[in-house]
Amino acid sequence: MMAKSGGFKQVKHKAGSSNRKPVSATRKKPEKKELTLWDQASRWYDSLVGGQGTDFQKDIIMPGVFRLLEVSKKDRVLDLACGQGVFSRYLAKKGVRVEGLDSSSELLKHARSRSGPSIKYHVGDAGDAENFEADCFDGIACLMAIQNIEKMDLLFKSASRWLKTGKHFVVVMTHPCFRIPHQTHWGWDDEKKLEYRRVDHYRTETNVPLLPPPFADSKSFTLTYHRPLQSYVSALVQAGFCVDAIEEWVSNKNSLPGKRAKAENRARKEIPLFLALRARLMPEPASQKDK
Repeated sequence: MMAKSGGFKQVKHKAGSSNRKPVSATRKKPEKKELTLWDQASRWYDSLVGGQGTDFQKDIIMPGVFRLLEVSKKDRVLDLACGQGVFSRYLAKKGVRVEGLDSSSELLKHARSRSGPSIKYHVGDAGDAENFEADCFDGIACLMAIQNIEKMDLLFKSASRWLKTGKHFVVVMTHPCFRIPHQTHWGWDDEKKLEYRRVDHYRTETNVPLLPPPFADSKSFTLTYHRPLQSYVSALVQAGFCVDAIEEWVSNKNSLPGKRAKAENRARKEIPLFLALRARLMPEPASQKDK
């Protein structure tokens, strides 16, 4: 998964605390910025993604998003929650003017080290609409990050402020109907020789705790936010978008030869791995402009 602007919420297990106060007042030391889990795991994540991306990113996600954006050379595009910049670099090779935004300064260090000077990277929260001026981008993409961002509505509202009217905002995530951590599982029907996807939970929004990435603080964990499909569509509409394309992308992997290989490959092609939503920014109603 890609790194997140406004990203994983870090929750620490509480240890015993003391109420003792210092005896004498001294000059305050500057507060040390607390590293997020993605800051701590940035080196591991950068080595995982590399310069070109994972197979899923290279073969499915990035080409699909670029097609849905419908941008041209010299258009200005924002890679929202850009992580270590893998999609930013992909866009730059297409001749697009790219900027990336992420809340992890450590991941952005890796992004800058792997990218040319033409790509501008910014540290900031995706929910802060003041990061950029209004109506400044010809396209915005958020890849594999939205399920790790708590305040999704603020991110969508920021995107609607930054995007030019009539242009596209593309959001990609693991499919919320079939890929819910701890709530969906592969199953095997031995009688029918059929592999299926079991879904134990879907309609109710929930926060799912996950183990931290390698090298991160072992006393912390991350949260991923499950939402049904209607929550994404409703939030986009509330932010001024019209969802004009929905695509479901399947895995391009194949099982090694074996008794279940045929059933496993069939299941991969029938049950989507990723969901892509494309939303067009609609003109502001005249009644709203007058307010």
